[in-house]
Amino acid sequence: MEMTLLKVHGSMNTFYMFEGEEHEDYAQLAIQLSSIDQDIDGILVILPSTIAHAKMRVFNTDGSEASMCGNGLRCVARFVCERDGVTEAVIETMKASLHVKKEETLNDKIETYAVEISPISFALNSLPMSYLSNSEWLHKPLPFISEEIPFSAVSVPNPHLIGIVPAALQKDTSHQQKWAHYFNEENNYFSDGVNVSYVTPVENGIFVRTYERGVGFTNACGTAMTASALISCLAGLVPYGDVTVYNPGGMVKCAVSETEDTIRLQLTGNATYLSVVKFNWSSSGENSCILSTEPLDEQTDYKEFIEQVTTLSSQFV
Repeated sequence: MEMTLLKVHGSMNTFYMFEGEEHEDYAQLAIQLSSIDQDIDGILVILPSTIAHAKMRVFNTDGSEASMCGNGLRCVARFVCERDGVTEAVIETMKASLHVKKEETLNDKIETYAVEISPISFALNSLPMSYLSNSEWLHKPLPFISEEIPFSAVSVPNPHLIGIVPAALQKDTSHQQKWAHYFNEENNYFSDGVNVSYVTPVENGIFVRTYERGVGFTNACGTAMTASALISCLAGLVPYGDVTVYNPGGMVKCAVSETEDTIRLQLTGNATYLSVVKFNWSSSGENSCILSTEPLDEQTDYKEFIEQVTTLSSQFV
């Protein structure tokens, strides 16, 4: 079957994106495409919805399905808004229907979208995480890892374990890789695996590096950046409001607000189209191949933006 795919990225979190109908083999398609193109972090499938403008499903490179993807949602938001001729929409995801909207372009050139990140839970059983008899774990060391790193667990709705670390542990990723790899194999703490982020305060914001469940180290993870901004606000590292979050793939803004018992999160950043790809998909994989690629010119503008914002993050990557 011949398909038209858009290769897209949010903060260099890169995907193949396409419209389709429900299909039982999308996990296999993600595995096939990632074996052909090792630059991608997964696929974004845009489906019809009876309750929203569209439905999004996200499959990682190993075929596992993610509950949500903030960077991918921005790309889906752009596609749906441009398709429907609107500036705001609602996208159905696995756990919630989320509000998205077009924002002013970055650098007067880069398509930019803001997306709601929800639901939020600090309950360990929402990740799920099991550690002694605890029901929550916020800003405390996990002694079997380190007595000096405060960790927090939160689902948004993807599960995240977030450690606030010194710059040395950002420059040398071996510590993060060791524990993230451990937590994403069979272990006693995270039965479904977990995204592990290390956060370091920098001038005017935070730097976040994420080992993503089902992917490994990634240029950026939207829900991880938003969850890291939330934890940084709770820990007093940055004030509530718009938090500038740097990552190996660029920079985003994460808005964190709290009123009474309600926390609201919003992720704003680029939604960049890289190319239009014709792909022949065979369920068996034997004849699956890329037939043609038509590059687009949007990445040039994004690279100019990156050169302007990565002064702080370049010390870590």
